[in-house]
Amino acid sequence: MSVKSSISMTDQQADFARGLVDDGRFASISSVVQQGLELLREQTESKALETDALRALLKARQNGSFVSSSAMSIKIARLAAKKKRARNV
Repeated sequence: MSVKSSISMTDQQADFARGLVDDGRFASISSVVQQGLELLREQTESKALETDALRALLKARQNGSFVSSSAMSIKIARLAAKKKRARNV
C-alpha cells in the first residue's frame, strides 16, 4: 500500500534529488524520498538497539560484584608475578 503525500523541500534538496533521478540512480523523486526515509528508519532502529544493549550492559555491571581499586591492584600484581614465574623472569 502506498500513501500519497505532498512534501516541501529546499531548493538544494530538490536539486540534489533531481540530480539523482537525472543520473539514473532513481526512477523518481518519490523513490529518492522513500530511500531516504528507509535509511532514516534503519538508522533509528539501529541506534535504539545499541542504546538498549548499552543499558543492559550497564545494568549487568551495576548488579555485579564491585572490586575496589586496592583489591584490583593486588589481583594485577599477583597475575604479573604468576606470569614472571611462568617465564622464569
